[in-house]
Amino acid sequence: MVNQVIFFYFAVVILASAILTITQKNPIHSVMFMLLLFFHIAGVFVLLNAEFLAAVQLIVYAGAILILYLFVVMLLNVDRESTAARANRFWPWMAGFGALIAAEVILLIARGTFPSEAGQQPMRLAGSGVKELGELLYQKYLVPFEVASIILLVGLVGAVMLAKKRASD
Repeated sequence: MVNQVIFFYFAVVILASAILTITQKNPIHSVMFMLLLFFHIAGVFVLLNAEFLAAVQLIVYAGAILILYLFVVMLLNVDRESTAARANRFWPWMAGFGALIAAEVILLIARGTFPSEAGQQPMRLAGSGVKELGELLYQKYLVPFEVASIILLVGLVGAVMLAKKRASD
C-alpha cells in the first residue's frame, strides 16, 4: 500500500512537472521543472528495484544532459526568447495527439496485457545485468554509442556558434 501511494505521488509530480516544462514562458523555469521530472523518474526506478537505472537517470540526464540544456539556454538571449510568440496555434494538434496517446494507454491497461507480452517470458540476463549491459554497449554497440556522443558534441558546438553569432550582430 505504501509503495502505491509513493508511486502515485511520483506519477502526479512527473505529469505536473512535464506539463510545466513545456508551458513555462521562461526557459530557465522550464529547465528547473525538467530537473524535478528527472529526479522523480529516478524515484520510480528505485521503486522498481532498478537502482542502476536510477543512478544512470541522475548521472546522465540530471547531471549531464540537463546541464547541456542549461548552458544552451544561458547562451541564448533569454529575455528575447521569453517574450517571443509561443506555439499556441499548435495547441489543438498537441491536445489531439495527447488524447490519442492517453486513449492507447488506457486501452492497453484495460486489456491487462501488452501485445508483446502475450505468451512470452521476460528476458533475463545472467548475473547482475550491469556487466552484460556494459559488454553490449562497449563491444557490440560501440560505434552507435560513439556516433551518438559525436552528434551531441556537434549540437553543443552548433548552439554555441549560433549564440555567439547573434551576440556579435
